[in-house]
Amino acid sequence: MNNVTEIVICDDSSFARKQISRAFPEAWASEITFAKNGEEAMQYLRSGQCEILILDLNMPVMDGYQVLESMLVEDLECKVVVVSGDIQPGAYKRVMELGAMDFIKKPVASQELVDAFIKLGIVFDAGQTAREVDVAVDAMDSYKEIANVAVGQAADLLARYLDVFVEMPIPHVSMLEASELTMVFNQSEKGEEVTIVCQGFIGAGISGEGILIVNQSCTDDIADLLKYEGERSDAIRQELLVEAASMFINASMQGIAEQLDISFSMGPPIVMGDFLHATQLIESNAGRWNNILAVEMQSKIEDKGISADLLLLFTEDSLKPLNVLVGYL
Repeated sequence: MNNVTEIVICDDSSFARKQISRAFPEAWASEITFAKNGEEAMQYLRSGQCEILILDLNMPVMDGYQVLESMLVEDLECKVVVVSGDIQPGAYKRVMELGAMDFIKKPVASQELVDAFIKLGIVFDAGQTAREVDVAVDAMDSYKEIANVAVGQAADLLARYLDVFVEMPIPHVSMLEASELTMVFNQSEKGEEVTIVCQGFIGAGISGEGILIVNQSCTDDIADLLKYEGERSDAIRQELLVEAASMFINASMQGIAEQLDISFSMGPPIVMGDFLHATQLIESNAGRWNNILAVEMQSKIEDKGISADLLLLFTEDSLKPLNVLVGYL
């Protein structure tokens, strides 16, 4: 009789859970169950119902780092393979120090999963992979996971370029009216002076704007990270901020484009200035932004006091081609 390997896939995204479960070869004698957050995964671990844990890092309730820390404290034995969109060197280093056996970036391919298990000496008996009933995946969850992977790639670029660790957010995805978008800007401003950088994108019938909102109090810290040693006038600080913002927006959109197998043409970054200008931006685009798909994320650079809100806004006309492309995934 074949020994069936019990596998738990822990990820808050139904899109990711389905994608990862389908990457397991059908010929393996394994049983796959799902956990939506680290707390649910811990229940399987404590009951001894998990031999291999496929673990995401950025989740609500209890994240992947907390799971690994709890496993050490409670002396729970399980082979853990991290599968995450957060691919920064710092993330890899942390999870390996906490006992993970391997780290695979999202989206994972079947051969990558097989190679990882072979490298770790994990052998599956011949048989059939049994999965839970297929999870339902709605469009918003798909958009959320695609954005999560894309921003993970952008964070990795910044982390390597600036030698920092970027705290990854959990994206929030929703349909917004122009008036609701004004509320988002209000929440991002938090009563402080901000600089807003806007950059348009278009490709494959999809268009919109990437917007980065940064507190002006962070400009000196950004100049330090970019190792700028010259005079720091307001104009120079703004120029350095635009450089960093454009890098992050471009990398995020490139990450989305790669997953959808398309390409985007990016417009030049435009500094919108203070919140008054942002309001005018919304009002001038009210017709086009009357019903938009908005992806909202707040990123922080650890130990640097730098935070920024990233908004990716897709026009209503973009939804149909987006849905078609996401359907292929």
